[in-house]
Amino acid sequence: MANERYTRTNQKLYFAGLALDSWRSAQAAPSAQSQGRIMAEREACLFHLHGALLGLCQEVAGFYRHPTMEATSLAVLLSPDALNEAPSPEMGELVELAGNSETWLARLIAEYQRLLQPPQAPRRPKQDPTLALIEAVSLEPAEPELGLEEVEAWRESLKQTALRFRGAMTEW
Repeated sequence: MANERYTRTNQKLYFAGLALDSWRSAQAAPSAQSQGRIMAEREACLFHLHGALLGLCQEVAGFYRHPTMEATSLAVLLSPDALNEAPSPEMGELVELAGNSETWLARLIAEYQRLLQPPQAPRRPKQDPTLALIEAVSLEPAEPELGLEEVEAWRESLKQTALRFRGAMTEW
């Protein structure tokens, strides 16, 4: 039972839940280290949600004995080519969700990919040399950071999707 494909998905969802709990406690008790803890738990949660999604894709591909069932990349598992090769309703739904940038699944994948990008300094236009050398800067991030509630909603959506898929894939 412990070597079933669904156990990996469940494990990653559980780990994401632990990271969310730690994130919540870091927000509730502000300290000198809370900002670092929040960032660490956000990254850990995204890592585990990505792993849970990968596990779910492998679970579905394994049920249908899809040729990509051993793939370790979401790009392979969620590609339209893989779906055309061996169609299934569950993978079709995941491919469709991943392909629409407005969905929770596409946002989850994009945020995970953003974690893997190297830091980049913001681009600035060339300035007039006659302007003052000292300028005011804002310490606020240019774009709002990913929030706890949104990541919790992604975890719940992934969990409900997994349960729904498992109900439909049950062999009679």
